[in-house]
Amino acid sequence: MAEVPHILVVDDQASTAEMLTSYFKAQGYEATSVGWGKDALAFAEKTIPDLVILDIRLPDIDGYEVCRRLRTHRRTQHIPIIFLTERHERGDKLMGLELGAVDYITKPFDIQELRLRVRNVLRRSSMGRLSHPITGLSAASLSSERLHELLTCSDWAVLSVGLRGLKKFAETYGFVARDDVVRAVALILSRVVNESHDPDAFVGHLDEANFFAVIAPAKVRQVQQALTVRLDEAMAFFYPHADWEAGDAGSDARSPHLDVTIGVLRPSARPFSSLEDLRRAIIKTQGAD
Repeated sequence: MAEVPHILVVDDQASTAEMLTSYFKAQGYEATSVGWGKDALAFAEKTIPDLVILDIRLPDIDGYEVCRRLRTHRRTQHIPIIFLTERHERGDKLMGLELGAVDYITKPFDIQELRLRVRNVLRRSSMGRLSHPITGLSAASLSSERLHELLTCSDWAVLSVGLRGLKKFAETYGFVARDDVVRAVALILSRVVNESHDPDAFVGHLDEANFFAVIAPAKVRQVQQALTVRLDEAMAFFYPHADWEAGDAGSDARSPHLDVTIGVLRPSARPFSSLEDLRRAIIKTQGAD
């Protein structure tokens, strides 16, 4: 099953925000609302919504500034933005579009028209998002399709890599440092799999902190051994130099501790009942093989 698109509504009018979040939830989307520009930036950086519906008049920073900051941040620059505002002037609309918004809708608005515009924006966005924005690996939809194919096959092996402690690592060192770790692990995994010369291999995400590779069973042990060595060598580069050195000396400076776990899953006598059943089994193998 495809992931449900997540819509962030940014509007300081509680009645409008509540109406929109309730409406889009009823349409099958996830929806969250915030009333302040800085809250919108924090939420978007942490969660990466699929779409932002953004009012211009906000209590702290205006919607234009929110849009500008989202567009200049590496993690959020690709999020589509729809301005929803009381400002009818042509100059306001042009400014919003110039900043990178994909649409500009004035209040009062037709909720059905807004629904269709949101649907179209999300469709265009999903069509263009065939790779993960941080790692470049196959997007969630393609990863799910590849895993789904395994449910009816018997000759396969899945190597999985998990990052334990990633959330606390980000809280300590920041989202940019977290992205660098995620990107590095994805790159190492991709290179090791490519070096196995398996033409049918596939590398993708289970979620932000878990990766997987579908590999020929005859090659999986070789890939696992090479990957373990490469990741061990890379660990020192994930931390500030002083923290890594202090950790080697026995202090708690290298905290929170980031663990990289690896597992291998092969077909079992019990068939997997669903894609989620297979996902759980893959993650469960990490550190146990």
